[in-house]
Amino acid sequence: MLRRPIIEEPVSRLAVWSNRLALFALAIAALSVIVVRTDLLEVVPAIATFGAALVFAVLAILLAFAAAVAIWRQGLGGIGRAVFGFLCAVALLAYPAYLGVMASQLPDIHDVTTDPGHPPRFDVIARLRPRGTDAYPNAAAALQRRAYPDIIPLQELANPATAFNAALDVVKRRKWVIVDARPPTPPGRVGTIEAVARTTVLGLREDVVIRVSPLGTGSQVDIRSASRFKFHDFGSNASRVRALLEDIDDQVATLAERAQEPERKPPPRQPAKR
Repeated sequence: MLRRPIIEEPVSRLAVWSNRLALFALAIAALSVIVVRTDLLEVVPAIATFGAALVFAVLAILLAFAAAVAIWRQGLGGIGRAVFGFLCAVALLAYPAYLGVMASQLPDIHDVTTDPGHPPRFDVIARLRPRGTDAYPNAAAALQRRAYPDIIPLQELANPATAFNAALDVVKRRKWVIVDARPPTPPGRVGTIEAVARTTVLGLREDVVIRVSPLGTGSQVDIRSASRFKFHDFGSNASRVRALLEDIDDQVATLAERAQEPERKPPPRQPAKR
């Protein structure tokens, strides 16, 4: 019995290359994230590598569209590969596109504080930051006030020691690297906490300093969060300062409630029966 030869449908080379470029872009992006989080290389080359991955993703999308046209006109195969390459590239570009939209709506600053007139100062962390990035930029003050008018100092009725302990608890709960912590002792002294946070996706380091000052019988908490490089922060520092203010305020209330709870004494021991 004669068998009919199976003729394979020719596959669009554009679809094949769209698939390959999309997978290559994903691999490069993942590698750049690993490099930043593990400190294998400097941050700037790693970011440049991530940017190259985005360029490959754009090329994969263009090739997917070109492959779709070729498949429709010439009756070629490979539509599945073109669709897969398109979806992978779109998935990689989705978050950077979101950041681009955010950048168009937010000021081009990388340093945010609750007190632009007298911002908390980096002390120990200043040695870890690139040269010339430890001072709060004067040009950022006006931009910050217009974009983030809600970011203001936190004033508490609790004494500075309680506010400092609340802030320290919040930082520890977030598992940031605490570089320095100086409590407000003796009374009247200003307490400071310096810590290093990381961004969600790339894991870029952003430095935080919390200042707790006496204010009458209460205290005032000021926060500063700054990226280590003078890039657009896409609102990450402002979001971090807002979240810290809310969490510290809640933690101060929690510590105050615990201090007001009456001490529970253990019940008296009953004499043993003989």
